[in-house]
Amino acid sequence: MNHSFRGFVLAAAMGLAGGTLVTVPALAQTASKSDQWIHVRVESKDDGGETVRVNVPVDMAVKVLPAIKHEPLHDGKVHICDGQFNDVDLHTMLDALRSAKDGEYVTVQGHENDVRVAKSGGYLYIYVTEKNHAGKEAKESEGKETRAKPVRSKESKVEVKVPMKVVDALLSAGKDELDIVAALRALSSNGDTDLVTVKDEENTVRVWVDSKNVSD
Repeated sequence: MNHSFRGFVLAAAMGLAGGTLVTVPALAQTASKSDQWIHVRVESKDDGGETVRVNVPVDMAVKVLPAIKHEPLHDGKVHICDGQFNDVDLHTMLDALRSAKDGEYVTVQGHENDVRVAKSGGYLYIYVTEKNHAGKEAKESEGKETRAKPVRSKESKVEVKVPMKVVDALLSAGKDELDIVAALRALSSNGDTDLVTVKDEENTVRVWVDSKNVSD
């Protein structure tokens, strides 16, 4: 396991909201009341860091996304290019998960990553903990001697929760595409849902859907 796996997990999950974020400048000018809203919150942990909040009505995103022509997003669908996910066939993998029985499919406890992939109660769960064992990398001088200074290990955690009916909708476009508009419609009908949480030493990111027109 390495950074490419974590990148793949994030890319697959954020695809549900990523297309919407492309439309933020336009949506900000025309926002209206809606039953369900997509919320994205990014909090920087740096000194003096800022918090970014994005709130987008689902019905507006459904109407606007088909008009956007921005690679790889066209007509509300994302085209999956060869090699885009480091030789992982995303469409085939999601299709296999869709038809599989509930259970815990992957559990990995390693030196670099802990990974858990499971399906339960109509939801797909993906948990990834990326470990950074810095060890004794930093050094400090003390008189004529130089000694290693222990550096605290850091972790990055990714938690993904996706309704399986959203996975069905994503796959409805065909083999080489993901239907983001169909997924948003399915997501809206599912009710309040936490989708993605990412925590690392630099930022905390949360993506969720509820009926509020402001984020927490």
